[in-house]
Amino acid sequence: MDDVGLANPISTAISVLNSLVSAFVLLMSIGDRSSGGPAFWIGAAAVLFLIAVHALVKDVRRLRAGPPV
Repeated sequence: MDDVGLANPISTAISVLNSLVSAFVLLMSIGDRSSGGPAFWIGAAAVLFLIAVHALVKDVRRLRAGPPV
């Protein structure tokens, strides 16, 4: 398998991990807010989560499209 063929699955795996971590950060910021923390962190974590999901969707679409011709 060449490097280009291996890059897409690795990129997708990294995007999945990034989405999981950003979801965890979002949940932690919600818990922190209920304990009296600033609301800024919920917004920042939500933006981080949306960016991570966007990257995951792009990587999955690229992976499903197959190798470039």
